[in-house]
Amino acid sequence: MGIDYADLHDPNAEYTMRDLSGDTMGVTGDRGGGRDVEITDVQTTMVNGNFPWTLVRVYTDAGVVGTGEAYWGAGVPELIERMTPFLVGENPLDIDRLFEHLVQKMSGEGSIEGVTVTAISGIELALHDVAGKLLDVPAYQLLGGKYRDDVRVYCDCHTEQEANPEACADEAERVVDELGYDALKFDLDIPTGFEKDRANRHLRPGQIRHKVDIVEQVTERVKDEADVAFDCHWTFSAGSAKRLASKLEEYDVWWLEDPVPPENLEVQEEVTKSTTTPIAVGENRYRVTEERRLIENQAVDIVAPDLPKVGGMRETRKIADVANQYYVPVAMHNVSSPVATMASAHVAAAIPNSLAVEYHSYELDWWADLVEEDVIEDGYITVPEEPGLGVTLDMDAVEAHMVDGETLFDEA
Repeated sequence: MGIDYADLHDPNAEYTMRDLSGDTMGVTGDRGGGRDVEITDVQTTMVNGNFPWTLVRVYTDAGVVGTGEAYWGAGVPELIERMTPFLVGENPLDIDRLFEHLVQKMSGEGSIEGVTVTAISGIELALHDVAGKLLDVPAYQLLGGKYRDDVRVYCDCHTEQEANPEACADEAERVVDELGYDALKFDLDIPTGFEKDRANRHLRPGQIRHKVDIVEQVTERVKDEADVAFDCHWTFSAGSAKRLASKLEEYDVWWLEDPVPPENLEVQEEVTKSTTTPIAVGENRYRVTEERRLIENQAVDIVAPDLPKVGGMRETRKIADVANQYYVPVAMHNVSSPVATMASAHVAAAIPNSLAVEYHSYELDWWADLVEEDVIEDGYITVPEEPGLGVTLDMDAVEAHMVDGETLFDEA
């Protein structure tokens, strides 16, 4: 028999002095215009994509259902189940208040960062979809309107020979010429054959030469046809990261991503300020408070929040607003299904400093089948004018690709 996570006892949640529920706050007045709506349920289904995506649905007594997505990972569906009682009976249009309500209620369970924030993010995306449908406006309109109709997408590229610089260059050329992308990313934290110790984060000279060779061949192959970023996945020591970044200064690197682990802000700042190679960081920081420290300390040249992980659409908008005060562009990290990818596109449309949104599933031939609409065409996302997020789940595709043992949530 499974655990009923919605029924877990938590005195911290039950006796919080900052309960922001509608009843406690006195938000009970009639709104009119079809806006007197209540949440009746929240459900999840985990899909086994190239990441195990957690899709989220918020149901209402108006028959309107919103679909969202939380960043992948274990424990997220259980946390959403845990939070469902805090949402039932609430008006889904109060997105900001409900976000803060969940943060406060879940404070004892880690709502400062980590998977609790991720779970709240998935709900927050679904609330934007519900709200847009209830108000008959696209989600970007809820964020202040748009700066652009089409959002640039950068393709995270892979090859079976990732350690082979020429193979990487071949794939870069193919993705540009055949798939139509003008923005790419490749991994640099790959085995080279020069490693002596994988634990100490140190790059030997041969390793650095190998990584420089990848960068040189890829950027030379695509030249001005595409911007190319390179990801290090928070792998290297400060000294090694500085040496690598210095060697890359002569090449057309769009950005070098996560060269050092995320925990030590001072080290991150030191690495960024040591080089003219642009440094991008942000996928492992949570909420605007953590991202703000990166930006205000000028520890990042490009901030890269992951929307369904960092806190959701409004939180990402807040991060972009802080970044804009420091003239820092935003390149959204994204390893999601079409649902959160489209949510990222709505935010990218609504902020002035958007560079691009990542696409990490070009090798997954059924990624686009998960929704009825076309999402990415020729390396760009046209932001929908339909209400909400503007994507409709293909329930047959969702069911066909569910994680083993998962149950399909109710249809809209």
